[in-house]
Amino acid sequence: ASFPLLCFRSALLTPLIFGLLLQAPCTQPSTITQPNFVLLLADDLGIGDVGCYGNDTIRTPNIDRLAKEGVKLTQHIAAAPLCTPSRAAFLTGRYPLRSGMDATNDYRVIFWNAGSGGLPPNETTFAKILQHQGYSTGLIGKWHQGVNCESRNDHCHHPLKHGFDYFYGMPFTLISDCEPTETPEMDRAFRRKLWLSTQVIGLIALTAVLGRLTGLISVHWKTLTCLAGFSLLFFISWFSSYGFVRYWNCIMMRNHGITEQPMVMNRTTSLILRESISFIERNKHKPFLLFLSFLHSHTPLLTTEKFLGRSRHGLYGDNVEEMDWMVGQVLDAIDKEGLKDGTLVYFASDHGGWLERQEGERQLGGWNGIYKGGKAMGGWEGGIRVPGIFRWPGVLPAGRVIDEPTSLMDIYPTVVHLAGGTVPQDRVIDGRDLLPLLRGAAARSEHEFLFHYCGVHLHAVRWHQKDTGAVWKAHYVTPIFRPPGAGACYDRGFCPCFGEGVTHHEPPLLFELSQDPSEAKPLSADTEPLFDTVIRKIGRAIEEHRRTLTPVPEQLSVANVVWKPWLQPCCGTFPFCWCDKEDDN
Repeated sequence: ASFPLLCFRSALLTPLIFGLLLQAPCTQPSTITQPNFVLLLADDLGIGDVGCYGNDTIRTPNIDRLAKEGVKLTQHIAAAPLCTPSRAAFLTGRYPLRSGMDATNDYRVIFWNAGSGGLPPNETTFAKILQHQGYSTGLIGKWHQGVNCESRNDHCHHPLKHGFDYFYGMPFTLISDCEPTETPEMDRAFRRKLWLSTQVIGLIALTAVLGRLTGLISVHWKTLTCLAGFSLLFFISWFSSYGFVRYWNCIMMRNHGITEQPMVMNRTTSLILRESISFIERNKHKPFLLFLSFLHSHTPLLTTEKFLGRSRHGLYGDNVEEMDWMVGQVLDAIDKEGLKDGTLVYFASDHGGWLERQEGERQLGGWNGIYKGGKAMGGWEGGIRVPGIFRWPGVLPAGRVIDEPTSLMDIYPTVVHLAGGTVPQDRVIDGRDLLPLLRGAAARSEHEFLFHYCGVHLHAVRWHQKDTGAVWKAHYVTPIFRPPGAGACYDRGFCPCFGEGVTHHEPPLLFELSQDPSEAKPLSADTEPLFDTVIRKIGRAIEEHRRTLTPVPEQLSVANVVWKPWLQPCCGTFPFCWCDKEDDN
């Protein structure tokens, strides 16, 4: 009687055991699949502008939904407080000065499409690695990493040379000069000086001519002709670039071709959204990477009529709420195609909100919550602490909040690892794979030290003391706020990195961020027993970090950022550059 019973049990257990052996372990789905990646990066968005980070007046239900369904990082740090260097670090997983994408001068971002600086061709972006892993890779929106090196069409810095199969968007960045009704934003103070110099030179030339005609001054006509010629040449030398910023910088491209020059602002949002959804639909049957690099919420705050006047924070709030709606449309497209469970979605901002950006009574920049400082400030938290949200249903726990220090540079090794690739072994990669931390397999961030640069100048260092959980931060250089106590550099519009506009601290200002995230109460040797120990520890880390740095060509040197007419992207015959191929379509 026992033999038939044994056979019966075996008949039941065998398929069960076989099925369990075949089933992939539910705790390790990332090892058996290549997820899709949708990376959403806002422009100039402050951490205090988002509902799930404490804002209760600007409505961001779709971003908040991502946080509810995924993992929210509360100490997510940009590698630089400005667009160009921060995005270079994001794309390469390396501090921007390692690739030459941070500046020794005041020109800390790429200023012209016709400059020769940009992300060097020898840098390996995560898109390039994913391309080799069989992914379709697309960039929609803002690039701001340069275009050309030596000729108008060499496109040495172009997204398609850096691992993206498809590009639609701005090779530059959105600026107020793109909107004819707005006050010019680009190099505003320098332009005022050029206008004043032109008027002074012109006035001198006119005075000399009148003096010669009335006999009050004895000057040869040849001298007067030279003076007048110099006045005209001086005017042409700068007005040929600054007088046509909208045509030179405010252009839209599809792959290598220009589609709008200048861009037509009232349809840009709908085109970017359409291109993003179309990319998802075209590539739904194979692994894809979509990097949606928003033009929101950078000035001039491009906002469609549907969202104007909807928020309680003026045009800036309207713009953020429209961006949140765009996030929702992209998430809906992922759901519609049945891709939700196989797609890792990431949302962040490239750096903190721009506190000084105002026009009269209008505040056009973002809010950084409880954190001191903002955009362009390399050390203070408000310039570099940004939203950071990951969602991957079934893999990452929903509703998880992580207070550990993380970096935008961490996206690089995280994405590369999940795609089945390997990070380059011939260079320093500063990012760390976030997956163990996101999934709860690791309790602490792999970052012990994070270095906070302003240009190439080291302003502050963060030490994550893993045994205690303390996060110490030492400031060696801080900007001088004007008016005093105002919390920003309202006299300049941007805080500087060096010179008379900064204060050097010896000993450095020290804060313990887990106790004082607003950096309101600097510690001293009298108030903190560990002060000297912490400062020595950070000092040794700086020495070790600097030993890993090697000299590289400076991409943001004055010679590289100036406008060069022979490098200007042009959809006609230079200088007659204008077209609207979207309207033709």
